[in-house]
Amino acid sequence: MSAARKWISSVFAVLLFAALAPAAYAACPGPCIRDAEIEAILREYSDPIFEAAGLRASDVDIYLINDGSLNAFVGGGQNVHIHTGLIIAAETPEQLKGVIAHETCHMACGHLQTRTEAMGAAGNMSMMSIGLGVLAMAAGAPDAGMALIGSSSQFGYLTFAKHTRSEEAAADQKAVSYLEATGQSADGLIEFFEKYRYQELMSDGRRYPYFRTHPLSSDRIGALRSRVAQARSTAEPQSERTLDQMARMKAKLIGFLEPANKVYREYPTTDLSIPARYARSISAYRVPDIGTALREIDGLIELEPENPYFHELRGQILFESGQIEESIGPHRRSVELAPDQPLLKVNLARSLTQDGAEEQLDEAVGLLIDAIAQDKENAFAWNQLALAYGKQNRVGDADLATAEEAYAIGDVRRAHVFASRASRKLDPNTPNGRRASDIAAITDPRANGRRG
Repeated sequence: MSAARKWISSVFAVLLFAALAPAAYAACPGPCIRDAEIEAILREYSDPIFEAAGLRASDVDIYLINDGSLNAFVGGGQNVHIHTGLIIAAETPEQLKGVIAHETCHMACGHLQTRTEAMGAAGNMSMMSIGLGVLAMAAGAPDAGMALIGSSSQFGYLTFAKHTRSEEAAADQKAVSYLEATGQSADGLIEFFEKYRYQELMSDGRRYPYFRTHPLSSDRIGALRSRVAQARSTAEPQSERTLDQMARMKAKLIGFLEPANKVYREYPTTDLSIPARYARSISAYRVPDIGTALREIDGLIELEPENPYFHELRGQILFESGQIEESIGPHRRSVELAPDQPLLKVNLARSLTQDGAEEQLDEAVGLLIDAIAQDKENAFAWNQLALAYGKQNRVGDADLATAEEAYAIGDVRRAHVFASRASRKLDPNTPNGRRASDIAAITDPRANGRRG
């Protein structure tokens, strides 16, 4: 392949990726993790900001991505994606809330649409440069032509970057307004940017993902600082509860995601705070050192007997160490203390299903149906419902639940296979029978062509 054709292929590859990226974000573009406590804290932090931006908080989904890199972004409509690495790196609730407020503007200010248009403009600029290069080569100036073709991607990037910089500055200003409206300071956003200001001097490939898509500049930080100074008089300090939530959220993530030596380095046994004991209990359970894990969590339950997430962790430790019957009590208590948390209902249902008594299966099915009504895209809940129905010999319903699980994760072929099975076994005049027929129809490869 000639040098010119290589450059043209390279530019087309970049533009194709940029065009397809928003579609990949339709659900969760990465290894998402679920945790009732962390999700509840993130909602408590974020919902007032969403409302201040004129969004309906219930329409915005928050996805927690298991990725140690520092990043947060919006995509696929009103979806906020937060890397675990960002939460761990944030030193205060203000820093995390500042980033969330900034990302909120990208949704509320229509930046997803304008960025799509900017990508198109950048592509046009790149293609124009390639066209001029080809003409120059045809006119007998191969060096000039190659220079134009070689710089085509840079011209496209500069066109897009100019647009991005203006949007980032606008999002900073709006973030301050949202935080001001909720009685909070945007100092955390400045602290966050100042902490990673050195990223401005690094090559694009070495920057954290966040700062590749959110380029910093001294002018931008200066403008933000001026705006925050005007708003600071209305801000209230973060409450002790908010500070404690942040500490527990970070401890939980570190306990689950980091190796034991790092956990104990971060939270040595001399640290008797609740977050430290929480992290050590989780880390011990993962090793596994079940005795230590239970001692730590039992001590925390003694301190906070009404904390549903401590009971949840105790039930998880027991369940995954093979003590199925013993895990039911803690999981039941967690649901009693937080009856609106669908993930806790799924945990209890899983223990009940594995234990397997007939009356427990009935309770498990009821819990799972309730959980799914609150969290319809929870593929694991559908999986557990299929298991419970299977143990009750409700084969058609089990096939439908498996189809729903596959549909939730985008496995269209599997969804069609199991929905078709279910529709042959279920009464077509019942809600489940009609739902099976609907899924079978919309996932039919004959109707959807290659998408099937």
